[in-house]
Amino acid sequence: MKTITLNVTGMSCEGCVNSVRNALARFEGVHNAEVSLDQKTAVLEVEDAVQTADLVAAVEAAGYKATVAG
Repeated sequence: MKTITLNVTGMSCEGCVNSVRNALARFEGVHNAEVSLDQKTAVLEVEDAVQTADLVAAVEAAGYKATVAG
């Protein structure tokens, strides 16, 4: 298990937060997705095999921009 933090831009309301959370939660290998509107981040607990680029792509498919934090 590993933790990945993504910076997410384009969120403006709790509906956006839910959209991002749902896009990530549907992704196989994601066990927890905490999305913060205030911090503009998504903190994920994922299986080791999950690729960060795939998570970024899932957020972008939902209509938002994501980059790896740090």
